[in-house]
Amino acid sequence: MSELITIGSSVQALGRRTRTYAVSSLALLLSACAGVTPQDTPNIQSVQANAQLSVLSDERVNYALVSLTPELLRSTNGATASSLGSMSSLGGGKRSGDVTIGIGDIVTVTVFEAAAGGLFIPREAGSRAGNFVDIPRQQVDQSGSIVVPYAGTIRVSGLTAREVAAVIRERIKDRAIDPQAVVSVVEQRGNQISVLGDVSAPLRFAIDPGGIRLLGAVARAGGARSPSYETVVTVKRGSRLVRQMLSDIIKRPADDIFMAPGDVIYLSKEPRFFLVFGSTPSPGSIGGSNNRRFSFENDRMMLAEALAKAGGLDGSRANSKAVYVLRAESRRMLERGGVDMSSLIGETIPTVYSLDFSKPDGLFLANSFQLRDKDVIFVSEAPSIEVIKLLNVVSPITSSAANIDGIGR
Repeated sequence: MSELITIGSSVQALGRRTRTYAVSSLALLLSACAGVTPQDTPNIQSVQANAQLSVLSDERVNYALVSLTPELLRSTNGATASSLGSMSSLGGGKRSGDVTIGIGDIVTVTVFEAAAGGLFIPREAGSRAGNFVDIPRQQVDQSGSIVVPYAGTIRVSGLTAREVAAVIRERIKDRAIDPQAVVSVVEQRGNQISVLGDVSAPLRFAIDPGGIRLLGAVARAGGARSPSYETVVTVKRGSRLVRQMLSDIIKRPADDIFMAPGDVIYLSKEPRFFLVFGSTPSPGSIGGSNNRRFSFENDRMMLAEALAKAGGLDGSRANSKAVYVLRAESRRMLERGGVDMSSLIGETIPTVYSLDFSKPDGLFLANSFQLRDKDVIFVSEAPSIEVIKLLNVVSPITSSAANIDGIGR
């Protein structure tokens, strides 16, 4: 009997030691996980421990968190529509009949007189036919001038043909008999514009006497090679540059401006995109998309459409009351939308728009909220998800400890 008691005591002692060893081994294993578990990048401890210089700052970026309201929606959508610019700000260029003569143009001048015996028509009858004289064609020189007999050197660059004709008549009216002048541009070499970039046939050509509009110039170059919602048109006029989406120019007749001599039109393919993070379906699970970067598929991408493209909210993780859009906004735009900006400084404000998808009005606002290039959409997780994550980590550990304890017992 005493031997059985001794054996039982030994087994109990062995169980206690086994549990102690199990707990110690488990703690040692957890402390050493950073060194033995697979890693694809250095962990935070390794990065901080091996740095020769560590300059870490807890300075925060000040931003505005605002609930999206109908008033603010109108204000931000208006800013989105004009985010690049408007070609109409350049002015009208040269309209029909107003194309000016430029350096290098070839011009002809014809002078008419009312009767013979004047400056150009001899008095003797039959000595020549007609009551006019053609002055040989000439090229506008580098000073922008031409020479007309008895009228002298005339600066024609920047003037229309009608204006040059009036100058010639004024200079010879006291010597010729009721003179009239007709000036024609035979070949335009100075009033040229260039169309370059993402077009089918880049070229340089002279403006027609009737003028040419921006879309007409693009069409002459073969048109854009990329969709209009991915094409940005840049017009350089002198020292000014104006950029605008081709799709916007097509929709707004006022932006289809007349071109001016020397204009340079450049078309560039600039696909716009937005980023989606947080509690949305995992990359690759929706439509085979393997990233969280999505391209615009039209010229006006709405928030609701963007979230639908990303797979919508993850029903098992998402907090439908906390959907956010991050972008930089101008102070003036936010003030127009009814936001008090007295506590923030600067003209550009990092802004977080907050929408509540648990209510129908949040969905209506999302369906009217226009996205911009490089907007960031974030769907927050539900508060209970953190507890679930913690339990998922703790549960295997407690199960292992329980198993070891069972073995000891």
